[in-house]
Amino acid sequence: MASSRGRLRLSPRAAAPQLDAGKYVRYTAEQVDALELAYGECPKPSSLRRQQLIRDCAVLTNVEPRQIKVWFQNRRCREKQRRESSRLQTVNRKLGAMNKLLMEENDRLQKQVSRLVFDNGYMKNRLHSPSVATTDTSCESVVTSGQHKQQQNPAVLHPPQRDANNPAGLLAIAEETLAEFMSKATGTAVNWVQMVGMKPGPDSVGIIAVSHNCSGVAARACGLVSLEPTKVAEILKDRASWYRDCRRVDILHVIPTGNGGTIELIYMQTYALTTLAEPRDFWTLRYTSGLDDGSLVICERSLTHSTGGPSGPKTPDFIRAEVLPSGYLIRPCDGGGSMIYIVDHVDLNACSVPEVLRPLYESPKILAQKMTAAALRHIRQIAHESSGETPYGAGRQPAVLRTFSQRLSRGFNDAVSGFPDDGWSSLLSSDGAEDISITINSSPNKLIGSDVSPSPFFSAMGGGIMCAKASMLLQNVPPALLVRFLREHRSEWADPGVDAYSAASLRANPYNVPGLRAGGFMGNQVILPLARTVEHEECLEVIRLQGHGFSHDEVLMSPDMFLLQLCSGIDEDAPGACAQLVFAPIDESFADDAPLLPSGFRVIPLDAKTDVPSATRTLDLASALEVGSGGGLCALSDSGSGTRSTRSVLTIAFQFSFENHLRESVAAMARQYVRAVMAIVQRVAMAISPSRLGPHVELKHPPGSPEALALASWIGRSYRAHTGTEIRWSDTEDAAGSPLTLFWKHSDAIICCSLKPAFTLKFANSAGFDILETTVANVQDLQLEAVLDDGGQKALVAQLPKIMLQCLALMFVNWTFI
Repeated sequence: MASSRGRLRLSPRAAAPQLDAGKYVRYTAEQVDALELAYGECPKPSSLRRQQLIRDCAVLTNVEPRQIKVWFQNRRCREKQRRESSRLQTVNRKLGAMNKLLMEENDRLQKQVSRLVFDNGYMKNRLHSPSVATTDTSCESVVTSGQHKQQQNPAVLHPPQRDANNPAGLLAIAEETLAEFMSKATGTAVNWVQMVGMKPGPDSVGIIAVSHNCSGVAARACGLVSLEPTKVAEILKDRASWYRDCRRVDILHVIPTGNGGTIELIYMQTYALTTLAEPRDFWTLRYTSGLDDGSLVICERSLTHSTGGPSGPKTPDFIRAEVLPSGYLIRPCDGGGSMIYIVDHVDLNACSVPEVLRPLYESPKILAQKMTAAALRHIRQIAHESSGETPYGAGRQPAVLRTFSQRLSRGFNDAVSGFPDDGWSSLLSSDGAEDISITINSSPNKLIGSDVSPSPFFSAMGGGIMCAKASMLLQNVPPALLVRFLREHRSEWADPGVDAYSAASLRANPYNVPGLRAGGFMGNQVILPLARTVEHEECLEVIRLQGHGFSHDEVLMSPDMFLLQLCSGIDEDAPGACAQLVFAPIDESFADDAPLLPSGFRVIPLDAKTDVPSATRTLDLASALEVGSGGGLCALSDSGSGTRSTRSVLTIAFQFSFENHLRESVAAMARQYVRAVMAIVQRVAMAISPSRLGPHVELKHPPGSPEALALASWIGRSYRAHTGTEIRWSDTEDAAGSPLTLFWKHSDAIICCSLKPAFTLKFANSAGFDILETTVANVQDLQLEAVLDDGGQKALVAQLPKIMLQCLALMFVNWTFI
């Protein structure tokens, strides 16, 4: 501002003719204030506006228009330079902080290398020592003695029993926890191995590392955020806001300490990862304190018989897991912001789950993605939103959209776990099979939330919510690839009648049970993005399903359906990531307090723990069926080759509202629908994983593609529904084959086309492609004028109204080209 009040040098090009090129123009304080006010209203005024400014402002009457123009030019230039300078200073501060972080990480790695070199030499000496070989033949003693048991978590063997009424005893536990946590965060107490693909930098999520050869599983993250340490600590302590697997956190006791810190006794529950495993709960002590260098530290550990402390609450249907010394170290950075160190070290009691699912609880990569990196990403997201750089989606603030994402994820987790204290109970009736679990909830007020009205899901006749869920094992299917296919090709697996039934629960007059009424055929889906996180690992979007009916009334109404959808983990480069697709029907109003009934898919990779011998991982599916409860495990057989295979577990859960008099009918529909979806997913998994089939099996296209399989099913179902007869498969060479083979080999040319918004060929069978003289690869590029001449096009357009009124979904024609 001082320079603008002083002398202003005019450039030769912009100066008035009567002014010298080097002449300075002085402005008074009143003139500068008037110009600044005008600049705030319009930084780049036109010539007419500048002349109007001179006429309206008395203090500028003696200033020539060209001088005003030069002042605005210089003012814009100074503003641009100021912004660029601020940006460069911010980047410089980030680089400086990241450089300091990398130097500390380099020092830690050097210490780790030195210790490993020493341990290696120590073990070599013991292995070559005759006395040791004859006196101690225990492999475990040889290995652990070389490491001096540094990988084991030190604990007091038999400490005196301490309770909440003895703050001194709890403070001793807290100080021990702090020391052990710091040795993991900045020391070499754990062998950290950096995850592949996590590149450090000022704009990256940070440095992510996982444990190697330690008790339990551990993950560590380091990163920079543009928030103050106190704000970061507040966010991290609110675990339910960012940890999607956290069901509840109860702080039962808060005890202040003499050094200005606090000790909290916390009981936490987490959701089950699949329908085949039980949820976990934790009883921990959390210690918050400040360090001498101005840093904040929040450390936590479980209270057990070995650590001392009071006994925590016991809850049925939960498996008690243990938090080993973990926490957060938050250091202030010069110029603002914070440097964060996060360590998560847990023992999830993997022995209590079926052996095939133990990698879910023994993989440090899954822990890093679902908990450690999630905390750092959430903080960066809050910082990004606080800076005002996040655009609004659908006219809503980012915090509101984030709440929708949390509600979708939580609702899906509630459906998968089905806790009795939320009102869930198993449906006693069954069709004899054990692959699908059905649970009902007749009082979902607590489940939906006190701030949301559940009335749209229920009628005056009474009803509730029903969930059909199952889990299945997939072989050689990348989770990200499968979920991305399910997201982009919803029409391949979703039943339009079921979607219509779910959408009807939001209306005054709900539909009957699907299957008892002929539903409309759903057309294309349109994805409307709402919000994406900073790292693009999660996106919130609205799906509009364009409706196309068969009857005349349905054609005129053509009702669209809307889904609120959450998609995460579709980045194939993210190691150990859990991929998830969750959606819920919404109405067009899309209110902030709209009730949500989420359904969807979750795929988690089953990467075995790297430091466990492969011989101990039998992956026996029979043992999995003996231990698990609440749903079956449908497994694909292992490939015959001896190559290493990758596995993942898929969890499916679909929720429906029901009326009491239709409960059994809805249950039968839900079982049939989930089984059909599982069968489609299995075929899709085989299609997108050619290595699964082995070298002797050739995957043929288009008959082997999931798109063609779904299309063949639609053709047969549509023809039967609107003609009352089956397609004449007798002319086919292989009448005993699958519907896909029958469709592909049918003697008639079966051609599928879209009439809206323009005539476009979609697919055809073998005879259809032969007549069209094209292939499946080129069918999308085949326009109407390439098939019909002018006369044929006019005839087709004239017949379109008749075709729509007669409810013809397909055209079965024998074409002959002359």
